[in-house]
Amino acid sequence: MLFDSHTHLDAEQFDHDRELVIKRACLNGISYMLNPGADLSSSVKAVELAEAHDFIFAAVGVHPHDADQLDTEMLSMIEHLAKKSVVKAIGEIGLDYYRNLSPKDVQIYWFREQLRLAKRLNLPVIIHDRDANDDVLRILKEEKSFETGVLMHCYSGSRELAEQYVKLGAMISLAGPVTYKNARKSVEVAEVVPISHLMIETDAPYLTPEPNRGKRNEPMYVRSTCERLATIKGISFEEMAAVTMANAKRFFKII
Repeated sequence: MLFDSHTHLDAEQFDHDRELVIKRACLNGISYMLNPGADLSSSVKAVELAEAHDFIFAAVGVHPHDADQLDTEMLSMIEHLAKKSVVKAIGEIGLDYYRNLSPKDVQIYWFREQLRLAKRLNLPVIIHDRDANDDVLRILKEEKSFETGVLMHCYSGSRELAEQYVKLGAMISLAGPVTYKNARKSVEVAEVVPISHLMIETDAPYLTPEPNRGKRNEPMYVRSTCERLATIKGISFEEMAAVTMANAKRFFKII
């Protein structure tokens, strides 16, 4: 029924009960999950999880926080992983000028290199953008990434920027913050983005939605995000679940 398009099941927060978390997700109507990598190690784990469960898929890539760890050898290893059948995207990749854990020029260089890898392999990309809106959009355009698919993960930008992305053909994924009481910006985005361009995610173990905020997030809680979006759009939960499922399967080319 539901597709959690972005969940970090490989995270250490799940080390003591990972299989129980996966089982709970299945029992609560989560039909598919996409586990992205954030560095080489987590990309390897994401692939291993996907190969062990036929309803889990993987993305591989290096997060901007760890861009200064990337080199050509590591990128070659990411490419090797990306050719596996369970890998459906390159991600999560992008730019993060909020924490700047890697220098901006290094982030930009390896962002471009991973976008080019995705183009070579005809894979979509999962984008992390924090306080880097202008550079992210410009680089995605310059690298022609919209031709092979762009997903703006855990979107936190403006309504106007979301409209630009939709015009370019990108998908917008919303997470737990859209359920928060002060979520004015996320609600505005949900209002203007056509449901044909929406996906849902948990970003577990982070950003737990209401009413479970304060607990560790996990895939089964994506239901709360779907319920909130259905209310905002004025449609049934079942319709929102069906549309976001179809959108995710189409984007990730899952038959």
